Amino acid sequence: MLCNRLGSKFEEFDALRREPRRRGGRSARPAVAGPGGRDGAGKRVAANSPGRLPERVKYPATKPPPLPPWMKKPLRFALDGGERAGAVKALVHGARLKTVCEEASCPNLGHCWQQGSATFMIMGDRCTRRCGFCDVATGRPLPLDPGEPERLARAVAELDLRHVVITSVDRDDVKDCGAEHFARCITAVRDRSPSARIEVLIPDFKARIENLERIWAAQPDIINHNVETVPSLYRSICPQSNYANSLTVLRESAARGFVAKSGLILGLGETVEEIQSVIGDLARSGARMLTIGQYLQPTREHAPLKAYVEPSVFIELKRYALSQGFQHVESGPLVRSSYHAGETFAEMSRQAQPNAQDGV
Repeated sequence: MLCNRLGSKFEEFDALRREPRRRGGRSARPAVAGPGGRDGAGKRVAANSPGRLPERVKYPATKPPPLPPWMKKPLRFALDGGERAGAVKALVHGARLKTVCEEASCPNLGHCWQQGSATFMIMGDRCTRRCGFCDVATGRPLPLDPGEPERLARAVAELDLRHVVITSVDRDDVKDCGAEHFARCITAVRDRSPSARIEVLIPDFKARIENLERIWAAQPDIINHNVETVPSLYRSICPQSNYANSLTVLRESAARGFVAKSGLILGLGETVEEIQSVIGDLARSGARMLTIGQYLQPTREHAPLKAYVEPSVFIELKRYALSQGFQHVESGPLVRSSYHAGETFAEMSRQAQPNAQDGV
């Protein structure tokens, strides 16, 4: 009976996923100017005029592929029955914080919160970019909140987290893309929880070294930046981003001694050969940790789901990535960027220091 009840959660999620709703999943918000530059294929993307949203990519109406057997398992986003998960939710909401777990509809939300882990999303819940795969709302952001770093630090300390993941929306509306504010959040958490490991999942900050230097100065333990997909799909999937910029973020961070990490999602129409090429690019850029997961279409207005990728492909891609020099790879249909983040880093630390005690 328990299996039936949990199994139905995936069906509920799948029904919601197929139900059309407003892009971004929230009420309409004022527009914001979008960034310009070049897309991942090197083609110029015009900057949007002030006061307008980044141009919406209109995807063709398609019917999602049928749910395969390996996806017919519970997505662990339900909070029912979990006291720890409820406590995390109450603390996060009470501190007026955001989590990417909720904003991006992560399928592992309930599981992670039950373990006392959460990925905090700073700098607001409105992004200045419009990526076709992402469920975070696009809109005119509110001003950065100077009290956010301290509220975040108090929440992390109260949860007694040993591994903290901090991410953010893109803030192209701010001169430094929010890098200084992000750095203050890292520093505040470090001051209150000095023994906690801090992983940051950062935007590209337009690959400007002066912006990245603010992050480096705050000394996070892991710098994660997701390339998300293959260069040939950047123009349609994440047109305000730039593949070369993403590689620059990882390369420059790794060159300064940071553990660099990245992530990919499959099922958008890429080929295995393209994914292998990206894995090679990431390895040459110095990334040593990698996550590979299945894309799940948040709404019908998002990028269409082209395929559910078979588990055997994830296994082969993991083997390939390890052969290219990655130290740790999480690869599977329900893997997300922060999947097993704390356990992974602890394992890598033990491998690097054979005499270290468990849990250090």
